[in-house]
Amino acid sequence: MTIEVGARIPSVTINVLDDGIQAVSTDEIFSGRKVVLFSVPGAFTPTCSAKHLPGYVEKFAQFRERGVEVACMAVNDGHVMKAWAKDQNVPAGLIMLADGNANFARALGLEMDATAYGMGVRSRRFALYAEDGVVRTLNVEAPGEFKVSSAENMLGSLG
Repeated sequence: MTIEVGARIPSVTINVLDDGIQAVSTDEIFSGRKVVLFSVPGAFTPTCSAKHLPGYVEKFAQFRERGVEVACMAVNDGHVMKAWAKDQNVPAGLIMLADGNANFARALGLEMDATAYGMGVRSRRFALYAEDGVVRTLNVEAPGEFKVSSAENMLGSLG
């Protein structure tokens, strides 16, 4: 079942790039904070690398000015996420989450089967805004689209 507005972010252990790769509970990431989490089907994939992550890198300061943390998630291992962050010039403070086994994507009900493309189980492309671990906005993309989960759209939804 897909997470809904008003629901609490599920408690899952996920790898975070923070002075290396650290296993952290999603409770630590979301509790007591305002967080925009966006998820991509895969690091280094075309739309993810050309538009999705770069949009959040470009708008990162605007989120921070509003007191909002930004987290990027992909079903990739921590080493791939680290290389992608370096390649994309991700600023310090933008949280990179490596959901290697898709445990968080599954817990959110936002996993997808991309085996037909040789990618296995991945996360759907989405963005959500949560306050103190409770989802306030949820934007899930239709297959093959990139509109509602963009940095521009999420900034606009914050008011």
